[in-house]
Amino acid sequence: MDTKPILGILLGDSAGIGPELVAKSAVAGFLTSVCRPLIIGDIRIFEHALKLIGQTAKYHAVSAAEMDWDKGIPVLDMKDQNPDEITTAAVSADCGRAVLHQLTAACDLCKSGVIKGFTFAPLNKGAMLEGGSGCESEHEFLVKAFGIKGFSGELNVLNKLSTTRVTSHIPLKEVSDHLSRERVLNAIALAYKTVRSFGVETPRIAVAALNPHAGDSGHCGREEIDIIAPAVKEAREKGYGAEGPIPADIIFIKAFAGEFDSVVTMYHDQGQIAMKLKGFEWGITVAGGMPYAITTPAHGTAFDIAGKGIAKTSAFESAVKLAVQMTRTNA
Repeated sequence: MDTKPILGILLGDSAGIGPELVAKSAVAGFLTSVCRPLIIGDIRIFEHALKLIGQTAKYHAVSAAEMDWDKGIPVLDMKDQNPDEITTAAVSADCGRAVLHQLTAACDLCKSGVIKGFTFAPLNKGAMLEGGSGCESEHEFLVKAFGIKGFSGELNVLNKLSTTRVTSHIPLKEVSDHLSRERVLNAIALAYKTVRSFGVETPRIAVAALNPHAGDSGHCGREEIDIIAPAVKEAREKGYGAEGPIPADIIFIKAFAGEFDSVVTMYHDQGQIAMKLKGFEWGITVAGGMPYAITTPAHGTAFDIAGKGIAKTSAFESAVKLAVQMTRTNA
């Protein structure tokens, strides 16, 4: 156990399936098989999740300085939520505030060297906003918490393939105006460096075109000629092993066939549609550009099945495994 990394395991939004995923993984012995887990959240929520699935687990409440896995899984009790006051499958400011407490605690524990990174069970962005986050998403929250100045962004991971994007949560009509050589190059670099942390020595990066047929030699848009191709050329000169621009309607055919390790897309749904169609229940999201390993399942809080005890742990456990791999690669 002493050779395994200490990893924060956040319960996530209590109105969703997060606590259930953590409880199931704890009961199955998965968490302690891959890391030294520190569950972060209200211990009553964890206990409620154990009752939901009709199982028991060995655990104990701790402070960050007294973790002892011989006594069971340590739980850093945030003491901020009563399960009797939570409405399942509903957006709640109380749940959002609890999530912010979990994230803040995890970030502080990373910065103090107590944990090497963390995996958080699904969060709800609306609840976080109602809870006072002031950030569009958890990624922006992490950027502020760690004082990130450089380019950062989410990577979506499915099996051995990942995607990242040059632009994210903006209207489609604004995508072209937000593209630049520098942003495309930064996205390529982010993909390359993050995939290396997954244990891939020389990542192969595919860069998507923006326009149909990759612009058709300028007859259907010039972004490929003026922005994307020059950025790919510069990336290759820097040793990033990028290829493109590749037409978006074939890039994932090549990627899923194993020709690439990561795909850089120009906008949010250009990659999300392909990845979620291929494996919605197994996808992982990685906080790229962070100084610590931070992962989460990509499927969200799943309010439609919350409280029913039927949630599958596959994506959550894959997220934990990847975080463990990242801590070892970056050690």
